[in-house]
Amino acid sequence: MKKVVFLLCFSCCLMSFAQENLTQNTIQGVLKGNQEQVLSLAQAFSEEQYNWRPMEGVNSVGEALLHVAGANYFLASKLGFPPPEDVDMMNMAKITGKDNIIETLKKSNEFVLEKVTKIEDGNLNDEVDFGFAQMNKLSGLLIIMEHNGEHKGQLIAYARSNGVVPPWSK
Repeated sequence: MKKVVFLLCFSCCLMSFAQENLTQNTIQGVLKGNQEQVLSLAQAFSEEQYNWRPMEGVNSVGEALLHVAGANYFLASKLGFPPPEDVDMMNMAKITGKDNIIETLKKSNEFVLEKVTKIEDGNLNDEVDFGFAQMNKLSGLLIIMEHNGEHKGQLIAYARSNGVVPPWSK
């Protein structure tokens, strides 16, 4: 009987632990999937295609990828996680070359992916000024996820316009 009670208590503890950070872990999982696809698209473009843009005044492939990287740091900073000291937010747009851009994107992805789960359940409703809107921290996490997904779509369109097949579509 003691074993049954112990197993029951242990199971309840595991279930309550699994529910902790459920929202953050779910967002992290979707975000990671988006990030992996954006990175695979980034690698599928040629070096020359990084300068391609659909029209004047619209981000090029390389600029779109750097925009995602910068937004990861910006949004995380508003949630209370400043960028690493070696990240120069003011000069990210000056980064050139496919390999450098991919490395910048990877670093920002890893950074923001780790920070998503650092927000505690009890703080998800805390209000944050993002500069463009007042929202709670949960909204901020959702914006990070959605923003990556939005630019994945943009890059899919860029890829198709350049004869690049998204790697997961082959």
